[in-house]
Amino acid sequence: MIFLMVVIGGVTRLTESGLSITEWQPVEGVLPPLDEAQWTAAFDRYKAIPQYRAIHPDMSLAEFKQIYFWEYLHRLWGRLIGVAFAVPFLYFLLRGRIAWRLAPRLAGLFVLGGLQGVLGWYMVKSGLAHRIEVSQYRLAAHLLAAVVIYAAMLWVALDLLWPSVAIGSDRRQAMLRRAATAVLGLIVLTLVAGAFVAGTRAGYIDNTFPLMDGRFFPADYWQLTPWYLNAFETLSAVQFDHRLLAETTWLAVAALWLYGARSSLSARQRTALHLLLAAATAQAALGIATLVLVVPLPLAAIHQAGAMALVTAAIVFRHALRRPRVDAALAPAV
Repeated sequence: MIFLMVVIGGVTRLTESGLSITEWQPVEGVLPPLDEAQWTAAFDRYKAIPQYRAIHPDMSLAEFKQIYFWEYLHRLWGRLIGVAFAVPFLYFLLRGRIAWRLAPRLAGLFVLGGLQGVLGWYMVKSGLAHRIEVSQYRLAAHLLAAVVIYAAMLWVALDLLWPSVAIGSDRRQAMLRRAATAVLGLIVLTLVAGAFVAGTRAGYIDNTFPLMDGRFFPADYWQLTPWYLNAFETLSAVQFDHRLLAETTWLAVAALWLYGARSSLSARQRTALHLLLAAATAQAALGIATLVLVVPLPLAAIHQAGAMALVTAAIVFRHALRRPRVDAALAPAV
């Protein structure tokens, strides 16, 4: 559900739907407008923000309903995730099926999910008064938080599925663990850089590969002062950074694969390593196609899903490399 939530969030951004709901009502917002009067009132609230006046001054009510759908679905799906997590968690906890040492981890995940909702509204607020879209900084923070929650939940799940491993403790294995951790960090950094591309709409310029307007390094990279703002606000710089990070990520995964292929790995670890290379290659191809085809919505959504698939593969591989232990305290009570 969290995986799909990230994809829905990407579509919401790409369709400029994120500001269509201008209020945050955690309880009342479960229901969408139910009659023409409520739809008109919601549309009037949207007309009052700068985005409507600058981008959609001729929008009809029917067109407004289309962008409203994506933001409503995004918020509704977040609420459903909370229910899908909290209800069985409390049920199994009260029945003694969850070890008490595991309970704080699960409760922490639920709290993080709630805070993510607050962060989402903080992001939306940035586009309601003085901007025509949300802040790319808050958008990147919102996506990063989603990835952190997803990664933490996946790690806990893998701990329960595979409570022990058999891996050597020699220097080569230790280096492989460190390299896998570094690659995971690089993947997440590239994903966050992609959020800045989406937040600034930098994917709609320089739609060629491998060069940008015939150059490797864009001529207008250094436009702003202070210099570090260019990496977050100059469109060509934002796109270049994401490109460079993506290329570096693929090379890092390939190097990790070559190194791991010469190591003594279990069948699970070797399979996870192969899947990591496959996911990185597929994501690179999706990224290039999305760029040169000028960000078609279906392909861009698949590219977002590919990023999460790559994160998943990296976490599964890194988890498979963890030091051997059996944490009986995480096992459910009998």
